[in-house]
Amino acid sequence: MHFKLIIAFSEDSRTDKIMDAARKAGATGATIINNARGEGLNQSKTFFGLTLDTQRDVLLFIVEEHLSRHILEHINEVGKFDKKPGSGMAFQIDVEDAVGVSHQINQLKSAVEDEL
Repeated sequence: MHFKLIIAFSEDSRTDKIMDAARKAGATGATIINNARGEGLNQSKTFFGLTLDTQRDVLLFIVEEHLSRHILEHINEVGKFDKKPGSGMAFQIDVEDAVGVSHQINQLKSAVEDEL
């Protein structure tokens, strides 16, 4: 089985919605890193030296490659990445090898067998 790593940077207020959408699209889970910071085209506004940014989360999904584009599109739609500047971004990269994903492989095999 071949995997992709989907990395999404999102406003923390959208993390739960993105997780729900990714699960509905076939993701079996994710690792979430809180309190990330990003800067886009425009610099962040400050008030007395304090940055007025919203918190960001980094979501890491290891997904089966045939599901990856479908999951990525759902994440984009719910995260509104293409509609609202500064709302976040997501991309996918190839995973050469992975360990600790046997439970995911078993779940995916069961889902395919149920469809047959």
